[in-house]
Parts: sequence; structure tokens; C-alpha cells
Amino acid sequence: MKYVLFCFGLFQVMGRGNITIISEFLLLGLSEQPDHQLILFGLFLAMYLVTILGNLLIILAIVFNSHLYSPMYFFLTNLSFIDTCFTSTTVPKMLMNIWTQHQNISYAGCLTQMYFFMTFALLDNFLLAAMAYDRYVAICLPLHYTTIMSPARYVLLVIVSWLCSHLIALSLTLFMAQFSFCGSHVIPHFFCDLLPLLKLSCSDTKMFQVVMFIDAAMAGLVPFTCILISYIHIISTIFRIPSADGKHKVFSTCGSHLSVVILFYGTVILVYLQPTSSYSAERGTIASVMYTVVTPMLNPFIYSLRNRDIKGALRRLLSKGMFSSW
Repeated sequence: MKYVLFCFGLFQVMGRGNITIISEFLLLGLSEQPDHQLILFGLFLAMYLVTILGNLLIILAIVFNSHLYSPMYFFLTNLSFIDTCFTSTTVPKMLMNIWTQHQNISYAGCLTQMYFFMTFALLDNFLLAAMAYDRYVAICLPLHYTTIMSPARYVLLVIVSWLCSHLIALSLTLFMAQFSFCGSHVIPHFFCDLLPLLKLSCSDTKMFQVVMFIDAAMAGLVPFTCILISYIHIISTIFRIPSADGKHKVFSTCGSHLSVVILFYGTVILVYLQPTSSYSAERGTIASVMYTVVTPMLNPFIYSLRNRDIKGALRRLLSKGMFSSW
């Protein structure tokens, strides 16, 4: 991490000619109306606390119930932890800006926030693909499930996801750190996102956009294609099941994951699968709120309400079964 911060400082923009030295940016947030600030603070503080509590309960429910030690719940534990980190990269800074009425963020702080934001967003993406593969093996190849999804295999999937996410995020962030920013330093967003920063740069960003779309193809389209292929096979298998009860039982094992996939990709596509020239700050901000705040908050509810094992584990956890063992 020290190396990342050092690189951010090393590439910090130096003034030359008519290029303005940028030492900090100004985050406009969600609204500039003074009357809205208290409402926004209360709303996002409540959603953030619900997100932290909900994901923490999911993690504790799985950790303290040995019968949930399986690949599916191992992935879910990681997803809950990543969702907690994901929303923590943006919401606390936004809440602090609203409370103090100081909307500035340092240059290095902005790039650091962007780096961690991209890392956890990419991790979400890779983990959803791993969970789709796990459901495919469980439903379509049940006799080979324990062999294919061995502990070594699913732990390796998570490790590779972490490594790829950090490498892609680091490469894009260091590339961004070489750009010059002239004129306005105002970001019409509540955090340092990739596209709003690109709009402020006066450097030639064509090469960066090529690299960004290549990374998007590798880190976005490839996992999404894996998810799509997995669900094509899953749906095909479900249709071959003769009884309606059997179809419902099989589909219920992947319904939660499918709901999260639709929610996550639906909002991400609205923001990132568009040219930077047609990027709309207002539309991008609204969509960003959905996948950075709302989706991590809803994920624990989606998994707990549709999963009988999780509901049972949560009931045992909340009835102080965990604390009595201490």
C-alpha cells in the first residue's frame, strides 16, 4: 500500500505552462441544496449501518455454523466482506463531507479511493462468476460436485479473484496518475470515480480508454459470459426436471444469486458501458448510488430471505446461541 501511495505522489501533476497544479479535488456530492444535506446524511448513514450490520450477520452466521462450511457459503462470506469494504470506500467520506461541509479530497486521496473502489467492484464481479460456476456444478453435475469444487479449487478461485482485481485496479490508477488536470477541479459526484475524473483531464486519454475497455472486456465481459453460460445450462437442466416441486427446489438454490447478478450488472451497465463523451454526471451518480450503496445493503436481505439455511443460522445467532458458547 505504501508503494501505491508513493506512486500517486510521484505522478502528481506538476504545473507547466497553462496547466493548473491540482493538489485536491472538490466533490459536489448528491445535492448542493443546504436543505437536503441533513436528509441525505441521515438516509445514507442509516443505509451504511444497515449494510455493515447485515453483511456482518451473514458472515457470523456462516462462521459459527459448521454445517454451512461449503463452497457456496465460503463465496458468500467473501462477498459479504467485500460488499462491506466496497461501500466503505465511498460512503464514510461522503458522510464526513456532508457533516463538515468541506467537500475537498486530496489528489492522492482521490486516486487511493478510486483504486480501492475499482478493486472491490472487480472482486464483486469475479466472485459472482465463481458463485455462478459453483451453482452450475451443483445443479448440472451433482455427482461430481465434491470432486470439482474441492477446498483447494474454491480457495484458489478466490485468491485469483483478489490478485486480478488488485492488478487491474493498480494499473488503471497508475495510468490515471500520469494525466494532467487543468481548469476545473470540481467532480460532479460523491466519490472519485473513473469517468468523472477522465472528463476533467486535459491530457490525451485515447490510449487510456483503449486500455480501460480491454480491462473491461477481461474483468467484466468474461465473468459475465461465464455467468450467462452457467445459467443457460442451469435453466436447461431445470426444464428437464419432470415435477414442478423439483423445479422450484432446484431454482431456489440459485434464485438469490441470480437476483444479485441482475441488480449488480444492471446498474453497472448504465454507468460504464458507454463512451466517455456521452457520460452524464446526473445519470451516473444515480446509478452509482444503486450499485455502491443500495446493492450491498440489499444483498444480505436477498440471501437471508430466500435461503432456508441462512435464515436458520441467523435465528440461532440472534437467539444468543453463539454467545452462550463463549
